[in-house]
Amino acid sequence: MQILNRDSLHRGGFAGLRETRLVVDDKVGGKNDTWNGIGNFIYLADARFTPKGQTGMHPHKELDVISIMLEGNIEHQGSMENGKSMHTNQAQAQRAGGEGFVHNEINPDNSENRMLQLWVLPEVSGEPASYKFHNLKKDQMIAVYGGSKSQNITLDSHTIIEVGLLSENKNVTHEGEFIAYITGGEGILNGVEVKDGDLVRDEKLDFTSRSKEVHLTLIYVNKIH
Repeated sequence: MQILNRDSLHRGGFAGLRETRLVVDDKVGGKNDTWNGIGNFIYLADARFTPKGQTGMHPHKELDVISIMLEGNIEHQGSMENGKSMHTNQAQAQRAGGEGFVHNEINPDNSENRMLQLWVLPEVSGEPASYKFHNLKKDQMIAVYGGSKSQNITLDSHTIIEVGLLSENKNVTHEGEFIAYITGGEGILNGVEVKDGDLVRDEKLDFTSRSKEVHLTLIYVNKIH
């Protein structure tokens, strides 16, 4: 099992955003201090917007952008779902495709917020831009990205991202290679104590929450749809 802690890394950012990048794959210029991803998952950043901070309007193309709101609120501007708001324990997934999109994420509040941002490369180029929105549910692992083309709840991909909002003593298991990120609390993962800001890679997962509320973000590849 490998563990990478957020606080061991440089904290950077741009505009009104301060972030620590834990996954920056070689495909997008990663360096020795960050990890490669898994499947088409290439990027993970743990970010906080400054009070009233924003990213500024910027474009993406041929990239899927997944945002998970951990604390506070975000107002979304852009060419898809302009005016949409995202609150604590909600997530959005945006597919730029060949069409591309522009967006600006804004903190409307006078206090910092916290958001995870993940990037996944699409498996098929040239697809139309699209948007999905998800509410996390207590003690459930909710798929916020990935799945077959036969469903329309999530953006399709063999790379799966699930997020759990877990209460104390809740257990989650997974068979097969994974990357997981723990936020907001602590727990026991494969017999090892893990805490907020720990990124873990291993061949199978057995996680039990040891806090009243823990977010577990789980990324893996489903080779068969």
